[in-house]
Amino acid sequence: MPLQIRNERARNLARKLAAKRKVTMTDAVVMALEAELRRAEEPLARQIARIADELAQHAGPNRRRMTKAQIDAMWGHR
Repeated sequence: MPLQIRNERARNLARKLAAKRKVTMTDAVVMALEAELRRAEEPLARQIARIADELAQHAGPNRRRMTKAQIDAMWGHR
């Protein structure tokens, strides 16, 4: 049975994801739903830790830690 998406916004989002992933709209919807279910089952603390680990990997070997004062200054807080 073919996938029928009657909601225009949902259809456009599915089409956009399918084009980016180079898959069918059905596959794009299934992948998106599976990913969202995985996220919904993962505790928030674990999600944050995973994201922090991914960002640390992007920082490379010469990354530096910032103090709270440095972060506050960067955001314009005194």
